[in-house]
Amino acid sequence: MNVYEGLFIFDSNRYSRDTGGVSGQVTDFVQKLGGEVLVSRLWEERRLAYPINGQRKGTYWLSYFRLDGKQIGTLERECQLSESIMRSLVIKIDPRIVETLVSHATATSATPKPRAAEPKEAPAEEAPEMVEGSEVS
Repeated sequence: MNVYEGLFIFDSNRYSRDTGGVSGQVTDFVQKLGGEVLVSRLWEERRLAYPINGQRKGTYWLSYFRLDGKQIGTLERECQLSESIMRSLVIKIDPRIVETLVSHATATSATPKPRAAEPKEAPAEEAPEMVEGSEVS
């Protein structure tokens, strides 16, 4: 079984009316196909680059899950048939970075790491001012 990242764009109107039901569809689809959801969370709600099915806003949902590769086509077909999911993208994750991506997705509040002090730049030399009709020697 491979680990996949799924990004789903939900219809914002349906999502706002039934948050648990719409977002639960992804988990249901994966579990119905014999997979395991590692992380599933709201990414953001934003204006779409172009209207999809007359909708100008979409709710982006991010999921990481384990699933047999043979089942991906079925999952994508389920997403196409769902009235709540406007678009979906599923990609296979390299096994070397699975833990990092999943831990990053589960972090609820990312506190920025303190930066090392950056060296101050030396003041730049000013270029000589050009006056009309004069030449610099």
